[in-house]
Amino acid sequence: MNSSTPPRNSPGTLGVTTPKPTIQERLAWKITPELHETIRRLWIKHSIAEDKRDLQGLIDTLTEDCVYEIPATGQRWEGHDGARLFYTTFLGAFPDVKFELTDIVIGPQGVFEAAQMTGTHLGPWAGLAPTGKPVRTTVIIFFPWDPATAKFAGEKIYFDQSAFGNQSK
Repeated sequence: MNSSTPPRNSPGTLGVTTPKPTIQERLAWKITPELHETIRRLWIKHSIAEDKRDLQGLIDTLTEDCVYEIPATGQRWEGHDGARLFYTTFLGAFPDVKFELTDIVIGPQGVFEAAQMTGTHLGPWAGLAPTGKPVRTTVIIFFPWDPATAKFAGEKIYFDQSAFGNQSK
């Protein structure tokens, strides 16, 4: 399959969505140097927008039906409005948040990143009350790729919840 052709069962065009591809179908997706570069550049654009607190810049990297999800808590934010709510609450809770990238994998299925997250927990987030204390923890984030739109279909965010209550610095 070439990089411009969406795989079977991918999100369709003109707002028509078909069932999401299975993991077996996604594993069959092929990577080309051009597709790798396209995904990498969009991830960089997304990361820069997050660092600059550019909400519209973040939204511009996402599909209209994107989903932000924290599997550990079961929380989900859907669509562009959901993504905006996710970011406004997250950045409100950690206004000084910084991410130091430690690992990254880019493939035709999307981007997996691991980073050290630091920030001061000043507002409620992910069901956790603010502590007013500095937080330092590893986060692992998956950005699923949507080949039909050449954008990310959201984020799945994994983190150690206990790190937010056990920070002593």
